[in-house]
Amino acid sequence: MRTATFTRLPALDYLCTEAINTLCTNLTFMGSKYKKIMVTSVNGMEGKTFLSLQIMRTLADLGKSVVLVDADLRRSMIDARYRVRYSEGEKLGITHFLAGKCDIEDIFYETDCKRAYYIPVGYAVSNSLALLNSPRFQNILDQLAPQVDYLIVDAPPIGMIIDASEIAKSCDGAILTVGYNMVRRRDLAEARQQVERSGCIVLGTVLNNVPPSAYSSKK
Repeated sequence: MRTATFTRLPALDYLCTEAINTLCTNLTFMGSKYKKIMVTSVNGMEGKTFLSLQIMRTLADLGKSVVLVDADLRRSMIDARYRVRYSEGEKLGITHFLAGKCDIEDIFYETDCKRAYYIPVGYAVSNSLALLNSPRFQNILDQLAPQVDYLIVDAPPIGMIIDASEIAKSCDGAILTVGYNMVRRRDLAEARQQVERSGCIVLGTVLNNVPPSAYSSKK
């Protein structure tokens, strides 16, 4: 099997670790009904990709088999930000599969985290909606779902482009990442409605980048 190694995963402090542990434990409490989970945000730079990776890693540590699918076809940041190193050979990703250029086995990578697997983007595209709207996207999630405990789909910000709404149609539930002091209440409500119109349930929101001073000021 092809391999992908994340060489720049950040170390987490105690509060962040406990928050991620709580989130993932709550996901396991929801049962097998919610296996295909989309992670998105309202805007960019709110930490959705960071959260997707941490969910993948923590669920794997909890003994679950999990696949992280990078579905941010226009502007993926995973490979560059986390310095993903691949085994020898051509790097293929989901855009290759959606375009009919390879099989699922060609884009399925084993990571250095036990029980965690990764499907990269492959190459950036401008016609991402056309690819996501093809039956092949639904098919790849449906084929992988019976083989693992969770599919975590890192989607583009739903408040910026329509891709996330298309991705949500193929998922069981969604998590909205909210940057601290970055999103207006109205925009967050609209993002939730956009997800739910696709038929996908919003499982919850995660407040990200909360400064330590915000904790110390709590009474």
